[in-house]
Amino acid sequence: MADIVPFPRTPRPSDPEPLWRHLLGEQLRRRRHDRGETLTETADTAGVSPQYLSEVERGRKEPSSEMIAAIAGALDTSLIELTSAVADELRTTSVPASARASVFALAA
Repeated sequence: MADIVPFPRTPRPSDPEPLWRHLLGEQLRRRRHDRGETLTETADTAGVSPQYLSEVERGRKEPSSEMIAAIAGALDTSLIELTSAVADELRTTSVPASARASVFALAA
């Protein structure tokens, strides 16, 4: 029998990478909460319905760039600041492709 070698469990290469819309929604909700605003207040400023903003924040909608820009503006942030924050979060939560490849090579 071979020895069993434990591998770290987090992050696991088999875990799916987070979706952009989920991280975007989390970022929008965090910024709205930081401002102490309700869904209705932010949605009114952005020109969208509170239901739509709620779905974007929960990662259920894939908003257009125009919608993202409108919501970002309502939160007094720029599209580039918001996009950079989401990209930074993706970098910290994603498993690099090189790490996935090396694990698959070990398992083969």
